[in-house]
Amino acid sequence: MWRLEEYRLSQEDASNTALFVIAEQLSAGAREILRERNIGYFDASGSLYLKHKDWLINIDRLAKPGAPRRAESLFTGAREQVIHALLHSHQKWLTGLEIASLAETSAYTVSLTLQELERRELLESKGSGRTLRRRLAQPGVLLDLWADAWRVRKEHKTRWFAYTHNPKAMLLAITDKLEREALRGWAFTSTAAANAVSPLLTHVESAEIIVPPGSAPDYAKALGLQEVEKGSNVTLIERSGASSLFTGEHSDAPSHMASAFIVYLDLLDGRGRNKELASQLRSDILKI
Repeated sequence: MWRLEEYRLSQEDASNTALFVIAEQLSAGAREILRERNIGYFDASGSLYLKHKDWLINIDRLAKPGAPRRAESLFTGAREQVIHALLHSHQKWLTGLEIASLAETSAYTVSLTLQELERRELLESKGSGRTLRRRLAQPGVLLDLWADAWRVRKEHKTRWFAYTHNPKAMLLAITDKLEREALRGWAFTSTAAANAVSPLLTHVESAEIIVPPGSAPDYAKALGLQEVEKGSNVTLIERSGASSLFTGEHSDAPSHMASAFIVYLDLLDGRGRNKELASQLRSDILKI
């Protein structure tokens, strides 16, 4: 809807521009909102509304019964990228196009995600049309919801052993090797990454690395890793999407760090002192 209003305001003769929505089904509430914003509509029930200058067509019919619509998950695919972008900029008022740019996804996906967040009362807005801006009303609540979904997801992880002369300098050694091999799209996460940006532990002698899907063998070869069932010190996690956004933004740590939000979520596995690290990271870095 905000995209339609932005389009109308972009026209030289906005008064001659009629906006219209065609949908399979529109609820009574959705129809009312469209009428209030002077946007016409038509759906499969035969309902038709159009008000333009001296014209008024208003045919209102009951929506056809159908299976209850289940809310689409906010935490999968491109929608998860929108969630990540909103949390990353949770103190800023953003237009839909700005959110799409940050999330590296389409304006359509942004629109669907924002609608669901508004339905859950997790979003606030100001302005209208081209001046419409949004930001999260309850970023902490949204992060907790994301964390709940994150804990139960299944991922492709492989565990390896890396021979190193100085385990305490493992991140620097890995960074040096991967940069020499010109590999892209990877980032440190979880314990070592959290301790690098918000120190709590004396040292960490293992590394978890996010790599593009299907690329674990290439990274293992570049690092000279040996796959093991026990005694691993390197974990390769194959991921794309939200995990690839906002990497390397920590000036006090090696450049290849996952976003602090992804690092936080990866700490929620209950291992070792990760719970303490997660709490400190949320307080010191995320500030949510």
